Amino acid sequence: MKEHLYIVIMAGGKGTRFWPLSRGESPKQLLNICGERSMIQETVHRVLPLVPTDRILVVTAAAHADEIRRQLPNIPDRNILEEPVGRNTAPCIGLAATHLARRDPDAVMIVLPADHLIKDEEPFRETLIHAAQIAEKSANLITIGITPTWPETGYGYIQLGDAREYPDFKSYQVKSFREKPNAESAEEFIKSGDFVWNSGMFIWRASTILANIERFLPRIYRQLLQIRVSIGSSNEQSTLNRIYPRIEPQSIDFGVMERSSNVFSLRGNFRWNDVGSWNALGDVWQKDEHGNACYGKPAISVNATKSIVFSPKKQVALVHVDNLIVVETDDALLVCRSDKAQDVKKIVELLEEKGMTELL
Repeated sequence: MKEHLYIVIMAGGKGTRFWPLSRGESPKQLLNICGERSMIQETVHRVLPLVPTDRILVVTAAAHADEIRRQLPNIPDRNILEEPVGRNTAPCIGLAATHLARRDPDAVMIVLPADHLIKDEEPFRETLIHAAQIAEKSANLITIGITPTWPETGYGYIQLGDAREYPDFKSYQVKSFREKPNAESAEEFIKSGDFVWNSGMFIWRASTILANIERFLPRIYRQLLQIRVSIGSSNEQSTLNRIYPRIEPQSIDFGVMERSSNVFSLRGNFRWNDVGSWNALGDVWQKDEHGNACYGKPAISVNATKSIVFSPKKQVALVHVDNLIVVETDDALLVCRSDKAQDVKKIVELLEEKGMTELL
């Protein structure tokens, strides 16, 4: 199986919830907000024990492709797939599967977001290998569910059904997918014991996911076929530029996973954080004695607690405030309540409406 195993990294996100640090030219996955490496460099580094670099593919926005190549010089150029425009995860995954199915009819894909934080790398890789073993020998769609440790309302959830026993692990048939719940529902999910967080990590054969796209998203499948015919030809790029913008944006969860009856999940018992907003960094950066998590200069505080501060250049002082997010860059300052961190993306929408493109 290992010679047919490939890693596909989805790196097309805009990271709008990380404004003002994340911008159009430097989205979250290209930044080193969680360590010495950028988030995409960390993602590649943790899968290198599984596959060589020539079996790692990155799907990214055309505008970010050169920076991806600079940060990942060992990834072959042909493995950097450039999306002319973002079309959500189903076309992104379909594009990668189209390339892989043409390259290797037996290809097994491990699909990973570029911007997640994973602490326990060995259990993480072990879980992926178990999932790949199932995918290789079946027409099933596999996802990784994270055992929840608190009633998070910012994550989607997966309800697990009957278990299938393997010598070293279990898989569970997925009963349902649930969108981000309210606090009461999240509490109920945790108490029930049969819900896991939806990690956005997927494992399947390239041929399997293409067959499911053909079944559930036939128009997108036909458009991918047009792209496939051109791969390796002189008009590959022009065909991609012509066809891809016409594809309807669609998520793989809604477009395929929620419609299929052949979806299974493995529990991922490793520390995982999707780093979906500034608020998530409170669990990543070191905290002071008042629970304030800082990047750059430590904040000076007077009766101030549980705040997140990004300020590499300026000294931040907090006085009698709690649960704030403060982010300072050369041209912008964000101040936000921690419990409203998801709404930072609305600032980006407002800037777009006002034509303030210099801040995007």
